[in-house]
Amino acid sequence: MGQVLGIIGGGQLGMMLAEAAKNLPNEISEVIVLDPTEGCPASRVGAKQIIGDFKDEEAIAELVSKSDILTYEIESGNSDVLKAMESRVKINPSPETLKIIQDKLLQKTFLSENGLPVPDFIEIKSLTGLQQGIEKFGYPALLKTRRDAYDGRGNFKINSQEDIKKAFEHFGEQALMLEKYVDFKKEVSVIAARNTKGEIATYPLVENIHEENILMTTIAPARVNEKIIENAEQIAKKTMNVLKGAGVFGIEMFVTQNDEILINEIAPRVHNSGHHTLHSSKTSQFEQHLRAILGMSLGSTELVHHAVMYNILGSNDFKGKFTTTITDSEAGVFHTMYNKNESKPKRKLGHINILDIKDSGNIPNMLDKVERAKKSLKLVSV
Repeated sequence: MGQVLGIIGGGQLGMMLAEAAKNLPNEISEVIVLDPTEGCPASRVGAKQIIGDFKDEEAIAELVSKSDILTYEIESGNSDVLKAMESRVKINPSPETLKIIQDKLLQKTFLSENGLPVPDFIEIKSLTGLQQGIEKFGYPALLKTRRDAYDGRGNFKINSQEDIKKAFEHFGEQALMLEKYVDFKKEVSVIAARNTKGEIATYPLVENIHEENILMTTIAPARVNEKIIENAEQIAKKTMNVLKGAGVFGIEMFVTQNDEILINEIAPRVHNSGHHTLHSSKTSQFEQHLRAILGMSLGSTELVHHAVMYNILGSNDFKGKFTTTITDSEAGVFHTMYNKNESKPKRKLGHINILDIKDSGNIPNMLDKVERAKKSLKLVSV
């Protein structure tokens, strides 16, 4: 009999982890997710669900009591509660690793102390401290909340003196940090895996294109030179070595104007920029994560096809229940919808993977195919 896998979070990442678990029937017999939304995406592909907040101690305890091994698809879990329950269940990545990563100041401090390249940063405790930080870093600079923020929602770009007080008051009583703005050439990321035995594997570097702080397009492999690729891979492997957590991690990086690499942020989970691996790679990031936390040997990270991933977001002018229609689909085009009942502005509803089955790595042709795929997909209110 396989083990019962518990996942904190039952969104689209939990959904794709639950689907990947079906490929490992001898290792995983059942999947249970903890999520506050009844009928969450993971529950729609066969996972059992405990309805509760990610930080709720009683809900976490219930999940622990029903699981043999625990992981997460969102970094909002209560790391202190998880740490206290380590003796009852195997937890990967470890609560200590989660605690470091879920606080951006702790994360950047940890990386810097271990000799990994990050943008300059300081903790902000007061308006005066923010003003002094701006004097040090200059304009623009990024004021960030330390916890519970993603897709740029915890960032405030300070462009002038007039923005300083506005930015500080915007976040109220939240813990803050200030980061020197990076004039980057490209945003890239490495999906890296480390299993419980210390084996490390990385997927090829990918290029990410954001719109309004939300990842919209990932190009695999990244359109950069070999030196950047080698440097990013080395940094990713060193990061995995010092973190020591088991699982898949998304390591987001900047390529500076001088072709240097700086780590932007790390996610202790499967990552949006790794969705292309569902169709482009020998082993998807989701199966890889399960193999890593179960202590299995890691799968091949070979890129079988060049790929472009495009996120399907909710329209700015519509909120409500919807259905999806696809009027046309070309060879090498794969739509993955997340089984969400309701569309909201900028909500991630699914993604499209485009493979170079006929394009032989021709990225412009693949990007054109993305545009055609976007036009063929319609979200219709019901």
